[in-house]
Amino acid sequence: MSQRPDLTQRRAVLEHEWSRWVPRLGVPGTRPGGTAVLRHEVSESWARSLGSVDPGRDSAPVTDDGLVHQRWTSSPLYGPVSALAGELHSIAEDAGFVSAVTDESGTILWTCGGPAMRRRAERVNFAPGGRWDEQAMGTNALSLALRTGRPSSVFSAEHLVSALHGWVCYCAPVHGRDGSVLGVLDLSTTWDRSHPLAMSTVRTLVSTIEARLTAEVSRPTPLRLTCLGTERALHEGRPLPLRPRQLEILTLLALEPDGFSPERLRAALYGDRPVTSSTFKAEISHLRRALGGAISPRHYALTAPVSCDAADVLRALEQGDTDSALGHYGGPLLPRSEAPGVEEWRTRLEVAVREAVLASTRPDHALRYGERAPYDAEIHEHALRLLGPDDTRRAIAAGRLTTALRD
Repeated sequence: MSQRPDLTQRRAVLEHEWSRWVPRLGVPGTRPGGTAVLRHEVSESWARSLGSVDPGRDSAPVTDDGLVHQRWTSSPLYGPVSALAGELHSIAEDAGFVSAVTDESGTILWTCGGPAMRRRAERVNFAPGGRWDEQAMGTNALSLALRTGRPSSVFSAEHLVSALHGWVCYCAPVHGRDGSVLGVLDLSTTWDRSHPLAMSTVRTLVSTIEARLTAEVSRPTPLRLTCLGTERALHEGRPLPLRPRQLEILTLLALEPDGFSPERLRAALYGDRPVTSSTFKAEISHLRRALGGAISPRHYALTAPVSCDAADVLRALEQGDTDSALGHYGGPLLPRSEAPGVEEWRTRLEVAVREAVLASTRPDHALRYGERAPYDAEIHEHALRLLGPDDTRRAIAAGRLTTALRD
């Protein structure tokens, strides 16, 4: 028997099931006689999807074992979405939604929302690493938006996969300057919480993201400083050779954009050590020349924008975005430095990230931070409390805890 009659039969069964859900859920769209009308774009998506997706599957497939943090931090959407993370958190939590951002393939790279909605979403792998393109998960709003390049919503039993019939999703694609689709922004919730303003909210947020993308391209930050776990400065993509003391000065100026008086910066660098004024001023002069004069005189501050991973961590924490903070946190601040000001900032960053992890209800946060804190027994205990009894990752947390307690 050919495959086509089987697909036709399965589609007919699904349409019948959909027609039973529609009156019960109050979906708009019926014929005069009361028969439910399946939208054309949804019907066509079903026809395409049935060859690769089982409507009875319980969750989305996983990409790269869910380890997509590096893909997210290198995505062109990372910066603009991070800048809106606080607003997205507020919208999602206040309205009972979960928000997600995908890449151009339909793989979810980032999510936010209240704990209850996140738990529901994670049951169907609506979480980082989940694949939601049409071939992987059938008809859903993300796959339609990616395919058509237009905003899309899918309500309840319009989803091909029956495990999603309790959901409604609103999303819109994010376009780059060249018109290509970079990914999708989605707001999802249970069907009984659907709201007529959700789609307009998504459109507005996407417009803001696209505007930020344009601004980033037209005003790129020429100087990039990496100072967490490693030490590196790039100027217009090329390594900037700086001595350790100059890296310390640049790091402090990046973390405190209001700048330093000469006396305060000297104390932050040398403490009580007897260092001549000429030595201190020479370090400032060398760095100023390396940066093309981008340090103001008398009151020392940067006069050109700098992108700094430590500042990115602080910004993410201020927005309540622990996921992004951990993505930036590569380790201690300038780990070889003994400058008092750097040591103070190192402690502040470590404490802030650690407290955010301990306050988080997501076990992956504790596991990720635990990689960089092998002797922190409290972090490993926190991971074990959050991991389910059947979660295979418990072995990782238990092994780390054993090592930490032994040492």
